[in-house]
Amino acid sequence: MVGIVIVSHSEKIAHGIVELCRQMARSEQRIEAAGGTEDGRIGTDSMKILEAVKKADDGDGVLIFVDMGSAIMSTELAIDLLDEDMRKRVLVADAPIVEGSIGAVVQASIGSSLKEVEAVAKKSKDISKI
Repeated sequence: MVGIVIVSHSEKIAHGIVELCRQMARSEQRIEAAGGTEDGRIGTDSMKILEAVKKADDGDGVLIFVDMGSAIMSTELAIDLLDEDMRKRVLVADAPIVEGSIGAVVQASIGSSLKEVEAVAKKSKDISKI
């Protein structure tokens, strides 16, 4: 099953999104939060992201959602630290972090491939809020 990682500058936001996603997914769905810095400040931490990716991966791949700015850079560094085989199974979603992750979790929990999960996440950019 494709794993999901939520990367936010805020630990509370990352955990909140994970909590929301868990309401939509099967209990065995791997969803990991990587928010804030190691010492609890606002920011991102490549090592936290790396550990979350490893924890979320069961061999079917991992889709990572990021909130903004340095979250992207920290995520790219974390991916660079993975072994070559695992790097091939990790993607960063070009999607809104909340709407995209919810759609992705639902799609992943029915056994879809990494590319299928990514496609659903990308479609969330088109959701109208009015």
